[in-house]
Amino acid sequence: MTRSVETIHDPTIDIYISAVLGRKARQVVVLDVKALTTVADTFIICSARSNRQVTAIAEYIAIELKKQDKKVLSIEGRKEGHWVLMDYGDVIIHVFLEPLRSFYDLEGLWIEARRVTTEALIKYNQQESQD
Repeated sequence: MTRSVETIHDPTIDIYISAVLGRKARQVVVLDVKALTTVADTFIICSARSNRQVTAIAEYIAIELKKQDKKVLSIEGRKEGHWVLMDYGDVIIHVFLEPLRSFYDLEGLWIEARRVTTEALIKYNQQESQD
C-alpha cells in the first residue's frame, strides 16, 4: 500500500498542533485515521532529541491544552521519556525519542491514513525547511 497523497486541511486541530510545537517538537506529522479505526480520529506524531525533551514536550502539551479546557484521558510513558502517548479522545498525540520513532514506524503502520495540514503546521514546515 502507498500513503495517501491527499492532504486535508483541518483547522480544528490547530490547538493541538500549537501545543506540540511550543517546545520545539521535530518532524510533526498529523494523520487522519477516522476511516481506519475507532480509537481516534487524528494521530499527531512528533519527535525529540533526548529523553528530557520528550518529557518536556509532553508536559508542555498537557499544560497548554488544559488551559484550553482540553482534558487528557490518559498519559502513558511520561516517566521514561522514550515514547509518550497522550490520549485526548478524538486526538492521540505520540511524542517519540527519535530512534524509537523510526523503530515503531507509526507512519508506516498507518500508511493508508491521509495526511492533515493546518495553518500552524504549514508555518512550522516553512520554518523547519529554512533551518
